[in-house]
Amino acid sequence: MTAAVTGRIFAVKTTGGQEKSVANFIANRAQMRSTKVYSILVFEGMKGYVFVEAPNAQIVGESISGVKHVKSQIPGIIQFQDIEKFLVTKSIITELNVNDKVEVIAGPFKGMQARITRIEPVRKEVTVILLDAPYQLPVTVDADYLKIIQKGGS
Repeated sequence: MTAAVTGRIFAVKTTGGQEKSVANFIANRAQMRSTKVYSILVFEGMKGYVFVEAPNAQIVGESISGVKHVKSQIPGIIQFQDIEKFLVTKSIITELNVNDKVEVIAGPFKGMQARITRIEPVRKEVTVILLDAPYQLPVTVDADYLKIIQKGGS
């Protein structure tokens, strides 16, 4: 017989930019009061929301009552499928192919367009030819520094 956590995920609306401080306050309050809060989630890409995993909405309500920067508790239970995309980050290297046209979005060549000539999946590195340079300049960059503009050689 396995013991499963029967927590449900509830959303709490907060002031934008204050998600981490609200999460820390909820965590401290839950620890001091020995409340059954299983986890607290803050996503970089979702401003103004903190997700709390607890057995029921009442526990979440007690944990956030009187907390500065908390606007409200969103009624209902959040389905795991709705937040799963924020939990799992998929590396872009699986989507890249030789001859894809890409834009460099970080590093010293930020903002430049390039064409992929070689991919090294193990090292997560991609060799590109910068299209904005006056001559063909092969450069090896981290795959996470690239954004696909156009697939294939077209």
